[in-house]
Amino acid sequence: MLASPLSAQVVPSSPFPHLTAAMEQRILAYTGLASLLFLSIYKVFSHWKTPKVATPLKGPKNISFIFGFYRYIQEQDDPGAVYEAWSKEYGPAFTVPGPFGTKRVVICDPKANTHFYSRETYGYVQPKLARVFIENLFGRGLLWSEGDSHKRQRKAVTPAFSNAAIRRLAAVFHDSAHKMKISWDAIIDSSKTEYAVFDVQKWMNHVSLDSIGIAGFGHDFAALDGKNTPVLDVFDSFDDANTDFFSRIIFFLGPVFPTLQNLPTRSNRMLRRLRETMGKIADELLERSRRVKMDGKEDSVTADKSIIGLLGWFSLRAKFPVAVDLSSLVKSENAGTQLHMSSEEVLAQMNTLLLAGYETTSISLTWALIELSRRVDKQERLRHELRSVVGGAEPSWEQITAGLPYLDAVVHEVLRLHPPVGETTRVAAEDDVIPFSAPITTADGRTTDKLLIAKGTIVSSPIAYLNTAEILWGHDSSEFVPERWLDERFNRAKAITGHRHILTFSDGPRICLGRTFALVEFKIFLATMIGQYRFELPDGPATPIVKHPSILPRPKVKGCEGGQVLLKVWRLGVE
Repeated sequence: MLASPLSAQVVPSSPFPHLTAAMEQRILAYTGLASLLFLSIYKVFSHWKTPKVATPLKGPKNISFIFGFYRYIQEQDDPGAVYEAWSKEYGPAFTVPGPFGTKRVVICDPKANTHFYSRETYGYVQPKLARVFIENLFGRGLLWSEGDSHKRQRKAVTPAFSNAAIRRLAAVFHDSAHKMKISWDAIIDSSKTEYAVFDVQKWMNHVSLDSIGIAGFGHDFAALDGKNTPVLDVFDSFDDANTDFFSRIIFFLGPVFPTLQNLPTRSNRMLRRLRETMGKIADELLERSRRVKMDGKEDSVTADKSIIGLLGWFSLRAKFPVAVDLSSLVKSENAGTQLHMSSEEVLAQMNTLLLAGYETTSISLTWALIELSRRVDKQERLRHELRSVVGGAEPSWEQITAGLPYLDAVVHEVLRLHPPVGETTRVAAEDDVIPFSAPITTADGRTTDKLLIAKGTIVSSPIAYLNTAEILWGHDSSEFVPERWLDERFNRAKAITGHRHILTFSDGPRICLGRTFALVEFKIFLATMIGQYRFELPDGPATPIVKHPSILPRPKVKGCEGGQVLLKVWRLGVE
């Protein structure tokens, strides 16, 4: 937590601390010249293009004309603490300076956030930067779309994420967990000590990728078998690409100049590689689906049993020639209504499913092992529950979904403390009035319970803060306390309307469709690992954990190479 309000915080004097002074001067000189060009254009239009916030608000003073607070917040290990300090100083609504004199409104009130999320895709839409980035990464699918297009695509995708559909896929998660266990046992058996040191982040990446490949597309990436897959190469390359100077400059200046996302930086080249790889996988699935339909046979692993297969996209596409152009239409029957999705949209859903299922699950699993290694007593309590209820067997669907309350508590506490996405930022598509449950003191000293938002205003919901706000979650809000979910010691947090009173899965029309999929997968993997192994951090509970840049921020053990999270792992005997 921050010890003092951020109006008086100390920030790094150099925006690029890993460079020499001479290198930094040259880089900043070139950046300055480019910035002047952009700024001259920006200044011409800023007077009439930048909306005025209808209700004047207080907020921290700017620390950088070029970056505002955007870079500073992004690089904090605990962004929620930043907003905690600001909310205590400025109240439940305030403005934060952005790049080149822009501002955004931050709303820290549950009632205000409920209103904000309820009006997504129509009243509040994604900024240009987000749309460019999402299109580059995923394509024009569910995450990219707004309004009626989003409503149509979501309706087409929803059937594949029913409880019945996810229940059929649980076996995939058990199989992946068992495959990982076989590998771990062999490594521990060959170790010269009674334990082995694992980079658990790498293993969580592999088990997540294999699971989403089979469950999502009927495609086995075989990452747990050590197969070198192009998708994994692309994901791993993002770690290096995000440290590239020009990629970082474009990332931080993107909120003002979204078209910078189209420049050929290392990270943008990685995005193109990912799309090309997923396009090849789509072609493979189409060809296999065509063969299955023609032969009347089913493979042991087939797209028809995956999420994509359940939606019928590829089986229906197989009616067309294999050489079908990517602009052809795909039709899906849903609730008696014929819905249309283009092949571009289908491929975008595949990209979304792959990245969301791989990146977020592996990050959350890694954080779970870190937190349980920090608090060995919590790890032992979870292990005791698993052995008492499940014994040495695989947990059943009923046990995973409702029969292991402490497992459920651990999972939700990890998701509360470590949301993969820490903030939602949108642009008001029209004038709006946001209601608040707590009074706002405006910049001119007035008190009100509603915020007037002008069309074009940038509004942010600080997920990391709302998930850990002391006023909502109590004095131990920033601590790992799974027990809070058993006795519901978070009465005020119940005002948050997201899944289980957290916003990790977002809320409103964009609430995560795959949350049941993610929770079941998370629980099965964690139950297998904690039931079979004991985990410790290399230097004990006080081992420092810092943020590592990737597609989404990841944890890492401070001092390790790349995004490594090294843990000592003991295999447990059967009781």
